[in-house]
Amino acid sequence: MQTLSASDAKREFGEVLIKVQSSPVRVTRNGKPIAVVLSDSEYQTLKLQALQAALIEGETSGDVESFSIAAIKNQLNNS
Repeated sequence: MQTLSASDAKREFGEVLIKVQSSPVRVTRNGKPIAVVLSDSEYQTLKLQALQAALIEGETSGDVESFSIAAIKNQLNNS
């Protein structure tokens, strides 16, 4: 992962947008990491993975009597 200072990232923002299409870019301030910039497709993939992990954890937790994805979708659609 490439690392840029915040001032370099600001100055080269257009270039950063091009770079993140192939891999995330870490941004630092005073030598400390403050952010990671990534492509929208990579962000969407991470969100989906987090949701899937949460659903699996919910299914296996034993805390829910009748857990089903269909029931959750129905409940979301009706609210």
